[in-house]
Amino acid sequence: MPLPIVYSPDHVAPLPEGHRFPMAKFGKVYEWLVRDGVATLDQFQLSQPATVEQVTLAHDPAYVRAYLDGALDARAMRRIGFPWSERLARRTMSALGSTLVTVELALQHGLACSTAGGTHHAFREFGSGFCIFNDLAVAARWAQQRGLAHRVLIVDLDVHQGDGTASILHDDADLVTFSMHCDANFPFHKQQSDYDVSLPVGMDDDAYLAELAKWLPDLLTQVRPDLVLYDAGVDPHTDDALGKLALTDAGLLRRDRYVLEQCVRRGVPVATVIGGGYSKDIDALARRHTLVHRAANDVFKLA
Repeated sequence: MPLPIVYSPDHVAPLPEGHRFPMAKFGKVYEWLVRDGVATLDQFQLSQPATVEQVTLAHDPAYVRAYLDGALDARAMRRIGFPWSERLARRTMSALGSTLVTVELALQHGLACSTAGGTHHAFREFGSGFCIFNDLAVAARWAQQRGLAHRVLIVDLDVHQGDGTASILHDDADLVTFSMHCDANFPFHKQQSDYDVSLPVGMDDDAYLAELAKWLPDLLTQVRPDLVLYDAGVDPHTDDALGKLALTDAGLLRRDRYVLEQCVRRGVPVATVIGGGYSKDIDALARRHTLVHRAANDVFKLA
């Protein structure tokens, strides 16, 4: 069987013209995976939307219901950064459902990738920073509740700290959060992950990868997870509008391959989500997001 990749056409929802969030990238990721020959059609698994019951494993039921009903007040929606729509609500549940399917497939096959996910700024009772529900926290709780994994390690390499994930999972010793992020970047009020690595502005490929190598092998040895959730955000890229680091495409590919190899060689199943990336050049951005799938194709042979 080839590497499983999870996709849904509902990963894209319309936003007002000129909105700064690059929503179109999610459809383009699928297109470029096929056009570049990174994936064949038989590799794609269609997801099902998450259920309210699944989402409330990590979120306050009143918040979940209010969002899905379009009943959040204007201030709460401004904090999220999106206007409400039925299509966006459906997109939110679809993307979260894709992360759950990716987890299932990773546990079955050793490695699986979503073409969405990484909404790590959503807190238990509110959304923030273009994140409505926290797919990483939900997936970790869901895998634990179903007895699929007792200990879960979240490796978050998005350029922004996974503050919502850290907050939601703070009191669960078996759901471990690791965030390596640019210090002088959103969120400016950081939460406390189990492990936080703050990086200086302008860090390049070699320095970044050396820092990651200081942490990840020991972390995997100490935590001994049954599952890794990997947020492969591409916003550490030097051209990213919201990044402030200086990684190249080659550096991101090396990063992704390193993370996946470290997990797979230890026999730890790993599920990947694409995380953040912000550029007006949607095609270049989408192809950058496919780097994790390219790395996963190479590493899948080891799984």
